[in-house]
Amino acid sequence: MAAALAASGEYRVLRKLGAHVARDAPVGVQVRTGLLVDVETTGLDPSREEIIELAMTPFTYSVDGEIYAVGESFHSFRQPSKPIPPEITAITGIDDAMVGGCSIDPADVSTFAAPAALVVAHNAAFDRRFLERYSEVFTTKPWACSMSQVDWAGEGHEGTKLAYLAVGAGFFYERHRAVNDCAATIALLGAPLPRSGVPALAKLLDQARRPTWRIWAEGSPFDLKDVLKARGYRWSDGGAGGPRSWYIDVSEADKDAELFFLEREVYLREIDLRPRRIDAYDRFSDRC
Repeated sequence: MAAALAASGEYRVLRKLGAHVARDAPVGVQVRTGLLVDVETTGLDPSREEIIELAMTPFTYSVDGEIYAVGESFHSFRQPSKPIPPEITAITGIDDAMVGGCSIDPADVSTFAAPAALVVAHNAAFDRRFLERYSEVFTTKPWACSMSQVDWAGEGHEGTKLAYLAVGAGFFYERHRAVNDCAATIALLGAPLPRSGVPALAKLLDQARRPTWRIWAEGSPFDLKDVLKARGYRWSDGGAGGPRSWYIDVSEADKDAELFFLEREVYLREIDLRPRRIDAYDRFSDRC
């Protein structure tokens, strides 16, 4: 029936996400262990809010981006020090009764994450900042972001939210449960992209391996803030240890052009800015 509906051209069939079917890597293929992580929290600020749910799912992948096997997940709830806000319960479905008396041992987290050669999250800039505060093991790993380091729009997807990507890939799943989010992300990364035909993980690995440069436009004129914002600069209030300033992350190829832009269009003079090189070991971290 589903096949007939899809073949008619009048309907689109979404299938429930099933378990990953493991396969052996061909002889001679180099494989690594990846770790897909997802956290649910009491809010957005990692300096004040707390983790209430954590899932970590290991998977085996090749250096060219093929996923071969998915392992058993680590999953646990955690009771925060204050009641879970109603708006968080509305989004995640997690309430105080679900997490009552639950805890997550940082030592268990460290042991589970230790074998990973790469940690992946769908919005790593969020998950990494929370997890590095929870367990030091996450400060020692390279990270990649399945949301920002794959050109989903260029591949024909209409958004980067996990639910949008899943629908575009033809499946549905129970959202905002950490283990399910991990499974959905791994399924997306293992599937061929609509236009390039390569696994999304291959694109992700390529971007994760490339260094970028963070340029701080310190002391830039206030009346040019809209110019900087339109160019892709973001504001930092200095809360993460960096300066209160607009900043942008650019590729190696674009670094000199960006410095030239700042000299000619912003500062109107030669400047001695010193961009910071960022790689997968500190990208998405407060250390940037």
